[in-house]
Amino acid sequence: MSSGRAAKAAEIRRLLAEEGDSVASNTRGFNEGRYESVGKLDDYEELKGEARAIKEDAIERLPDLIAQVRESVEANGGTVYLADDAEDANRYAAEVAERNDAETLVKSKSMTSEEIEVNDALREAGVEVWETDLGEFVLQVADESPSHIVAPAIHKSREKIADLFNARFDPDEPLETAQELTEFAREYLGERIEDADVGMTGANFVVAESGTIALVTSEGNARKSIVAPDTHVAVAGVEKLIPALSDLSPFVELIGRSGTGQDITSYVSLFTPPVDSPTIDFEDSETPLSESGDPDDREFHLVLVDNGRMAMRDDDQLRETLYCIRCSACANSCANFQSVGGHAFGGETYSGGIATGWEAGVEGLDTAAEFNDLCTGCSRCVNQCPVEIDIPWINTVVRDRINRGADGDTEFDWLVEGLTPDAEPGGMSPQKRFFGNFAAVAKVGSALAPASNWLADAGPARWAMERVLGIDRRRDLPEFERETFVDWFEARGGTRISPTDADRVAVVYPDLYTNHVQVERGKAAVRVLEALGVAVRVPDVASSGRAPLSQGMIATATRHAEEVAPALLDHVESGRDVVVIEPSDLAMFEREYEKLVDAERHETLAANSYEVLEYVYGLLDGSSDEDVNALSRGDGAEVAYHSHCQQRTMDLEPYTTAVLEAAGYDVLTSDVECCGMAGSFGYKSEYYELSVDVGDQLRDQFTSPAAEDRLVAASGTSCLEQLDSLLGRPTRHPVELLDPARPVQSLDRER
Repeated sequence: MSSGRAAKAAEIRRLLAEEGDSVASNTRGFNEGRYESVGKLDDYEELKGEARAIKEDAIERLPDLIAQVRESVEANGGTVYLADDAEDANRYAAEVAERNDAETLVKSKSMTSEEIEVNDALREAGVEVWETDLGEFVLQVADESPSHIVAPAIHKSREKIADLFNARFDPDEPLETAQELTEFAREYLGERIEDADVGMTGANFVVAESGTIALVTSEGNARKSIVAPDTHVAVAGVEKLIPALSDLSPFVELIGRSGTGQDITSYVSLFTPPVDSPTIDFEDSETPLSESGDPDDREFHLVLVDNGRMAMRDDDQLRETLYCIRCSACANSCANFQSVGGHAFGGETYSGGIATGWEAGVEGLDTAAEFNDLCTGCSRCVNQCPVEIDIPWINTVVRDRINRGADGDTEFDWLVEGLTPDAEPGGMSPQKRFFGNFAAVAKVGSALAPASNWLADAGPARWAMERVLGIDRRRDLPEFERETFVDWFEARGGTRISPTDADRVAVVYPDLYTNHVQVERGKAAVRVLEALGVAVRVPDVASSGRAPLSQGMIATATRHAEEVAPALLDHVESGRDVVVIEPSDLAMFEREYEKLVDAERHETLAANSYEVLEYVYGLLDGSSDEDVNALSRGDGAEVAYHSHCQQRTMDLEPYTTAVLEAAGYDVLTSDVECCGMAGSFGYKSEYYELSVDVGDQLRDQFTSPAAEDRLVAASGTSCLEQLDSLLGRPTRHPVELLDPARPVQSLDRER
């Protein structure tokens, strides 16, 4: 293993050991709460669409909104400063403190202030800074960076926080319980707020028409930080602007539910500064509010930060990042993040799935490259994002640019001088080249099988693959079949159902693994469809491009798509349906081809492509008893079933469960959302421990008393490989459980 991969693997092991339990408990709790909370909304999808439309409009009109908010705030006696970058914003904040002879500044939680590192700049200017958010205060005491956008100290347990506070503050009585820790922090920070000269906040949203600052918080510290000092500085990225106060409605409904699973957060505060509200007078206990409520006695500064955002706005691929409302749903729903948190899955400031776009935009590609590969493109975050950002695509685009070595400072050029649009970069790692070109590897592997399988598994070859390609020796390698799925279909003479006698004709797409490795599931699919009266074709077409796309090789993936789409559309135009066995390939046709081929081809292929059990369900729905009985093979056999990530994203899991139950199986469906293998991810030596840690949830469920004696079925190649590794029990694709040519007993015995 190279030194870089070894260091990354060691850091992941450390985070799994030291922070993993706390991160997992909290993020999974947030994620489960989100499911429950959004489930109460009848108009959830409509709200997401509305929020998306507002953000699209706001970013499109951003220069006009900046001018409008300046006019609004200045009309109220406040000041707006547009900062070009972090240094510019920090200089302005320090100048405000200096003009007010400020010795102490209190802050509420703000990721933008973390981004520009304003605390350090203010301290260098001689200003004492205190974080008043409990999580941020914990990290300030610990001198650590946040590991989560919403819950910055999510990686710390109550016991660790107690040890930290007891060591730092030496209280009269040791602090132990959560209540004791909270009460101590509240009293300690309350004194700092009383003495503060300046208060600083961020802003969840800034309303251009009125200058209103919207803060959505779980603690009351933000309100205190605003009204206690006479001077308030709000620091916000320019993307926080929305046109009107009425536009807040969908965001208030969505942000708490999406982030922490709360129907609404504890505090939704709207300030239109400088507010005509009294300041707090701590000297007069009988009259805690002073009578000096004149806005002239208060000072307000809105610092709008660019720091790369306007360049992101002009970048067609990164522009969507600016729609982000910093809710953390992408992080909470991500299996890898749930295990290691933002100290691995994050950059200088931002963490989780959306962090790649933010870090590439405000810090540069080098920072994004440090964690970009932790996004496996599973697409689970897409349905969870309240503004419908295609986060996996942003990660793929950034990965492509990292591969190409573009500087990424302002223009985000994705081509390097000397490269053509169809060329892959010469500096890309051997590991990415290998996995991205796995279609070529598979062709050679099948042509030389079984010798290729023996050679690849030999000790020297495994050592070389780990050393050069980073393929972990602890993983079993896929075994290539000499007779591919396409070869088998041709050798059997094609379909056994005459197209003239069939009600339907279907094309079974020979995806990369079905064609070269998991050939039996392809055979089963053909026989199942024929048993239901469908004439079948298996065309010899290229792989979908999923492999190169996963490595950020967009040009190569595009070439695959431009070959596959026309070939399959020829069949569609002839009235044939496209049936896909591997969910990740169906996801390519339905989602990613939108970016890789022209709109008409994408829409037509997506509308006529089906996952195999979805297609079978459609055939059985309303069919005669004779057709249904053709697949009734379960006879009460018990199955433990795990659905593939992208199959869940496309909402196809229920079809598989329904078909298996109709076939007579007793189905126990896994509620674990990710197996942790994620294509090539689980093979990579730097991520092996993380992959297994994610998979442990699935292993625990499938080795529980309720599932330990069941036949295991899974829809995706990655899931099957991970379960084979973790369980040591037979695992099958669900379509194999329906195969009329193979008794269930044989499936239970075969390994």
